[in-house]
This record gives sequence, C-alpha cells and structure tokens, in this order.
Amino acid sequence: MNDFSEKLNYLNRRQFLTKSSLSLGAAALSMMGNPGRLLGNNPTAGSNGILGKPHFPAKAKRVIYLFQSGGPSQFELWDNKTMLDQMHGQELPDSVRQGQRLTGMSSNQSSFPLTRSIYDFKQYGESGTWVSELMPHTAKVVDDLCFIHSLNTDAINHDPAITFFQTGHQLAGRPSIGAWLDYGLGTDNKDLPSFVVMVSKNAGGQPLYAKLWGNGFLSSKHQGVQFRSGEEPVLYLNPPPGLDDHDRGQIIDYMKQLNELQHDSWGDPEIHSRIAQYEMAYRMQMSVPEVTDVSNEPESIFELYGEDARDPGTYAANCLMARRLIEKDVKFVQLYHQGWDQHGNLPNGIKSQAKKTDQASAALITDLRQRGLLEDTLVIWGGEFGRTNYSQGKLTADNYGRDHHPRCFTMWMAGAGVKPGFHYGQTDEFGYNITENPVHVHDFQATLMHLLGIDHKRLTYKHQGRRYRLTDVHGHVVKDILS
Repeated sequence: MNDFSEKLNYLNRRQFLTKSSLSLGAAALSMMGNPGRLLGNNPTAGSNGILGKPHFPAKAKRVIYLFQSGGPSQFELWDNKTMLDQMHGQELPDSVRQGQRLTGMSSNQSSFPLTRSIYDFKQYGESGTWVSELMPHTAKVVDDLCFIHSLNTDAINHDPAITFFQTGHQLAGRPSIGAWLDYGLGTDNKDLPSFVVMVSKNAGGQPLYAKLWGNGFLSSKHQGVQFRSGEEPVLYLNPPPGLDDHDRGQIIDYMKQLNELQHDSWGDPEIHSRIAQYEMAYRMQMSVPEVTDVSNEPESIFELYGEDARDPGTYAANCLMARRLIEKDVKFVQLYHQGWDQHGNLPNGIKSQAKKTDQASAALITDLRQRGLLEDTLVIWGGEFGRTNYSQGKLTADNYGRDHHPRCFTMWMAGAGVKPGFHYGQTDEFGYNITENPVHVHDFQATLMHLLGIDHKRLTYKHQGRRYRLTDVHGHVVKDILS
C-alpha cells in the first residue's frame, strides 16, 4: 500500500463532490433528515479501507482493548510464585538477575529482597487458573480467557513503553493501532468513528497523551476520537446556541468551497481529510447522543457491571459504553485506566485498582458472551510492562513496592480467534526471566492484526522514502494461542 492509492481516493471523492448537484452541506443535512435516501437500504453502511478487504478471513470483526496504564503487578494478580513465598526477604540471586538493567528508581538500592504477595491465590474454572483474591469476578470467567505469561518489551519507563505498545515504536510520531486498522480496513458504520478512545476519569497515575491514539504520518481522518464523560461526550461536536441546521449547512458548504480552493492551490490531501471530518461531525450529531444514552439499559446490566457503571467516565461506565459502541460496529475501542504504578504502598494501591476494574472487566466478557458478540469480538487486558519480584524501598510485614520489569509480564485476551481457558508462555520460578515461548510486543501486535484478517507485513505506508508498518521490521503471529 502507498500514498498514491490514498491520493487517488481523495481525487475520486473530490470529483464526485464537485460534479454532484448536492453541495456538501446539503448532502450532510439530507442524511441527517433521511439517512436511507443517500446510503440505500443500510444507512449506517461503512466504507472499505486501503485494503478493500482483509488479506484472509478474519476471526475478529472488532476489538476492545482494556489498557491498564502504569504496569499492573503480575505477582499480585495472575502469577502465583511459591518460590517467592519460600524465599521472602532473601536477596535476589545474581544468577537470576544476570546483570540486567534497573530503573533509576531502584538502581541505587544496596539490597533487592524477594517479595511474596500478601494476597492469596486459588485455582478456578475447568482450566485450573490461579487467580488472586483481588480478582474474584475475573476468576469466574477464566475459562473464557487466554493468558499470555511471557510478554516482554524493550522499554523500561512508562512513556516509551506505552507508546511502544500503542504505536509499535518507543518514540512518538507513528500511527496508533486503531489508526492502522482504520487505514487498512475502513469503517463498518459511517455514522460513528471506527476508532474510539475513552480514559477513566479521576484515575490519577502516569499522564496519557493524545499521541497514543494519533494518526502519526497517516491522514488525520484515521486518528482516534475521544469520548468523554459529561454532557458533551465529543468536544466541539454540537453547534453554538442560535445556529440551526440550515445555517450550519451553509457554513459547511462555504468552508468546503474555501477548502477546495486551498487544495487547488497547494494540493495538500490533508485538506480533504478535514472535509471528511466535517462530514463525520455532522453525522455524529445524531449518532453520538443515541449511543451514549444508557437510560434504556436494564437494571440487570448495571448490577452486572457494578454501581460505577451509572457514573459516566468511570472504568465501569466505559466498559459498558464499549459494548454499546461495538454493537454499532465501531471497529476499535480503546479504554485507558491509569493508576497501576505502585512503587510503594503496593498492597493498598493495587487493591484499590482491582476494586475499580475487576467487576467491569469480567462483566464485559459475560455481557458480550450472552449477546453472542464474544465470538467475533476480541477483548484485550494488560499494561505496558510488569513489576519486579523484589521490593523497591523498604520491605515490611505488610507493605512494599515493586519497580518496573519489562522482561516478563502477563496479559489476557478473550473472544474471537483465541483459545479459551488457555495459558501460554512460562517464566522461571522467581518470575524474573522467560523460560518458554516469549511473546514480544511486536508479536502481540502481529497476532492482533492477524485475528482481524491482516498480514502485518503487507499493511504498509510509504513515508519519507521508507515503507512503515505497525510491527516495524519484527513480529511473528503467535499461532499457538489461535483457536
């Protein structure tokens, strides 16, 4: 794929708009009043991306990515290491660490005492999955989950690590996963963005930036659209008071004419991207209020997701909103929940985070399954790295912290195309190094794209003389986890 094909799409679209008897404003208004008039029998029909169709039949039609920002500790949640119970308080052996790098936050420590979790683990489900007492709701759905215990990353600090997971590169400027998917596959619903982002409110923790859901060097029309809590889910979507549909139509039409003049002068394809965004904003004025109105959800749904689901902007409310969005054929929904970075006071901190997220994460799996949506929706849960098996700072009987650990950590996936109740990859008895089936960030990204019918090596974009892809020059599909 290259920029010539995309420019050809821009040209064809421009010719249509120029020769059509309907102005842009009139067309948009017509669709608002009677969508079927212009779009045929399916008023929400989408459009293909640059691929036209997937490279091969897709197992997943859509993705919900529950990103746990900060690096959740695998030792308190998913990885039950009895060796840490046996050697609690003893020094991390040099033979295990092998001189691997540390962050600046613990590199000056003279002691690295191994630290067990103060929380108990039990086995659940037919799969016999070990789960911490902090995750009682997730424990009930483990037979739907595919755990990968051997994730590893190149980055050891938050910003480059999160950027690496979301864009395939540690430095900002590359397209995000959702942008690549929109570029390659297009949308299945023209009235809503194919890539929606939500960030839990009042979560605290490491800052997040719009670059994580940005378009990079792709057209700006591929960037994620952030939905927020409150009366205005999408900023600047609604017109100011006193402006009716006719006025707005005229404004859009005049702006279109000015933009076309600008394009004739400069030939910048980004101008046509801006026009496409105006069109989308028009359609979203009707579609967004509908999809964000949860008043028609039954009481049983709020009981399933938890009381927080009634409070817009919470993690639980965003999980419920994610389900409503994929029901409307939004292709990629990205949730960010901050606050998992516990360098100190980890027992209390991680308990609080688990309470905010456990029930809603499990509810989402249950809700999708009971609606028949899990079979073609891929759900992902995980952060940017794991935590160390030794204590950062002073280890006491009831308190400790853990530093960043990029060498190995756990994520889970569920739904379309992955084996349920399955565990992949192993770490050593100390939980410090991978001993079997390592999965790199680029392997994870390649597998995600494979499940959506995309060969990650073939979806590329030529920028500044080089062809780029999400997985850079690495990545292998983890076929063993595929169902």
